[in-house]
Amino acid sequence: MAGQTHEVRIDRSKSLAEEPRTGHNRWHEAIPPVLRVRPGDGVVLETRDAFDGQLTDASTVDDVARADLNPVHPLTGPVYVEGAEPGDLLEVRIGEITPQPFGYTVQVPGFGFLRDDFPEPHIVRWRIADGWAESDDLPGVRIPGAPFMGVIGVAPSAELRETQRAREAELAARGGVALPPDPAGAVPSDSRLAAEGLRTVPPRETGGNLDIKQLAAGTTLLIPVWTPGALFSVGDAHFAQGDGEACGTAIEMAATFSGELHLRKGEAARRDIRSVQFSREEYVVAPEFQAPRRFYATTGMSVRADGRNESEDATLAARNALLAMIDYLVSERGFDRQQAYALCSVAVDLKVSELVDVPNFVVSAFLPLDLFV
Repeated sequence: MAGQTHEVRIDRSKSLAEEPRTGHNRWHEAIPPVLRVRPGDGVVLETRDAFDGQLTDASTVDDVARADLNPVHPLTGPVYVEGAEPGDLLEVRIGEITPQPFGYTVQVPGFGFLRDDFPEPHIVRWRIADGWAESDDLPGVRIPGAPFMGVIGVAPSAELRETQRAREAELAARGGVALPPDPAGAVPSDSRLAAEGLRTVPPRETGGNLDIKQLAAGTTLLIPVWTPGALFSVGDAHFAQGDGEACGTAIEMAATFSGELHLRKGEAARRDIRSVQFSREEYVVAPEFQAPRRFYATTGMSVRADGRNESEDATLAARNALLAMIDYLVSERGFDRQQAYALCSVAVDLKVSELVDVPNFVVSAFLPLDLFV
């Protein structure tokens, strides 16, 4: 039997910085909770969109180009769960995720899987109604909704936070891409929390920016607890997304999350669970979109455009599959390349087809044909 239901309401006409008591945009174990609940209680959490209200239905590519990325992602929380301790599993029974009527898909210069091929800003503005999204910027396409929270997670412990910071700094020193702590635009603005808090862009052991489209209503998510109270937060709602979120954004929107928070005492420690797990009993969307009856698929292998063969390179294979799909959408469906890239991000599913036939892995990109109207 469910316990009490607790709510956090926000004013979406204001940024998170204007309502700092409703949430945060960095991960830190010392951020004060906005709610305290008991295991089994329900929560209703209103959330802002990933860019914290910077983009509207009147926005242009110029607005995308000058968007401030420091406030990404505004989260609602944290929620303190009484009795939660390191070594427990937080069981999140995801309820309804109710969309706001406007969404967007953007390509931000320097971000996204194919960022080197798509250096210019782009925007698709979506109308969301009755379970579907449509846009004049992508005519002839109708996307079925399966709303989920792109960011859903708990706070790290101080020790884990430092481990995560150090390993990402070491990666950056080797030439990798990682975002270090940055106090610019941080909420809370407390100098210590702003300087130490981790950016919300990557997923980590605590969950966070998972961007797993199957975390929709009806899914049960298990997150290992790292700090007392768990400190659960959500944000970055998506109306729909292809597996891979190729251009860096899905159909982004503000939304209201509802769910129940339960505890499995000691289970993360007993089973040595150090990353999220999840399960569900029903289709995420109608079967013809989950496993489309009608589809067009492209493939990619671990071979560069100049013919050089790489060994067991799934990233290269995925890149080649996406580029082939973009070519198909341009030549056979009449979209320009940025429209095609955006459509891949919101509707095309990347699947690892094989990882054993050395040297070439195969990744396939699946486009449901019932999207076209």
